[in-house]
Amino acid sequence: MHLISKMLGGRFKESIQAVLPVFVLVIGISAFIGVPMETLGAFIIGTVLLVFGLTIFQIGANASMVTIAEGIGNFIVRKRKLKILILIAFLVGFLITVAEPALWVLSDQFKTVVSPVILILAVAMGVGVFVTIALLRIVLQISLKYLILISYGIVFVIAYLVSLTNPGFIPIAFDSGGVTTGPMAVPFIMSLGYGLSHSRGDKKSEIDTFGLIGIASIGPIISVLILGLLNQPDVPILDTTSSLLDYFITNLFQMAIAILPFILFFFFFQMIAFRYRRERVKKIMIAFGYTYVGLVLFLTGANGGLVNLAFYIGEHFASTSYYWVLIPIGMLFGFLVISAEPSVIVLNKQVHEVSAGAIPQKLMMTSLSIGVSLAIGMSLLRVITGISIWYFILPGYLIAIALMFFTPAIFSGIAFDSGGAVSGAMTSAFLVPFALGAATSLGSNILTDAFGLVSLVAMTPLITIQILGFLYQRRQAKVEIKTEPERIIKLSEVEK
Repeated sequence: MHLISKMLGGRFKESIQAVLPVFVLVIGISAFIGVPMETLGAFIIGTVLLVFGLTIFQIGANASMVTIAEGIGNFIVRKRKLKILILIAFLVGFLITVAEPALWVLSDQFKTVVSPVILILAVAMGVGVFVTIALLRIVLQISLKYLILISYGIVFVIAYLVSLTNPGFIPIAFDSGGVTTGPMAVPFIMSLGYGLSHSRGDKKSEIDTFGLIGIASIGPIISVLILGLLNQPDVPILDTTSSLLDYFITNLFQMAIAILPFILFFFFFQMIAFRYRRERVKKIMIAFGYTYVGLVLFLTGANGGLVNLAFYIGEHFASTSYYWVLIPIGMLFGFLVISAEPSVIVLNKQVHEVSAGAIPQKLMMTSLSIGVSLAIGMSLLRVITGISIWYFILPGYLIAIALMFFTPAIFSGIAFDSGGAVSGAMTSAFLVPFALGAATSLGSNILTDAFGLVSLVAMTPLITIQILGFLYQRRQAKVEIKTEPERIIKLSEVEK
């Protein structure tokens, strides 16, 4: 009981520290522009739910998801059968995506464009396939940069074909790739990959720990692009009428459906592989309960509290004569919001541990914040001017892929993982509605100009983290030159 209280206290403090800067900034802006008390009240209640939900979710996810991931990793290593690896990897990727809160937030915003069930299943299929490819890369020791190069080559070929008949699906597809690797996927996939790579026991195993999230996020882009070849989207309409209670009831039902398959998956492995003692099974089931409650509270707070207020703020500033201020305000939001993403917290700790402290968490967070801030600035520039997303994602990914040939491999892996981690539930629940509110007020094309924000958020860390790695490498090289040991003078060389 004391241990649980200690964990709750620590996680609660982390959650408050992550959310507080955004909360203070939003309250200040709301007071300045005169946000209706009903909307502001919902935001305050939503923030409280978000903090408690984030706290409870992290405890539950770590005690259930990570434990299961380690067990599955050990099972795969023991069996040493490629067929088993492929089957398990696909099921893990599929089920973890269905339970991903950020995807449920995004699917709710896209519901007038494509059915949430169809979108979630398509995205889950894509993640399942590419998680399998990511784990096979570790086993077969395939180069990350060449796999990324080929995969994104396929992405842009299909995207070009879709743009000829259905350009509105391009932003949706790239946004889907960003949100799928959130607080459910990141700890689970990274733990699974960590166990699998370390079972090899060679020098490259730690480097291969990273890159899984980056590869997994490619699958949804391809699957939704294929969906775009078969569907013609309608104009998206953001729901700003549902109350906190409405979202709470909806999330109670949706999250039960999302987590149930994963619990069944656990019991299946308990029978054929884990064989944990009854006490441990009980603890894992309690952890699943924490995960469920945390998700319900987190999503209720995010959807019911953040969406409406962010939409109102974006709409307000876009309706003024100084609408250009949307860009600096959005960049400030982007810089602060990223610290509240649970998946970023998980990734940051993993990077710090694997690098043995060589890559400080503060430096990582600063690099991610700068990247996301730039992404929001570019997104709002698109909303104001109507510039095509192609002018950003094509050169952006070309730069990111080119940097892989000059940056240490571990930093490239971290960078592509970061792209998936930063674009989670907070981005979907706050930054996207902010852009949608601005686009609605300005009369922009919502589908082509406002959506695509998540994809830019996922793209920019690929560049900023790799630049960090390049500078880090140069700094280390200089340190090694300065600390090169002096030549030892032999006794015979000393003048007598």
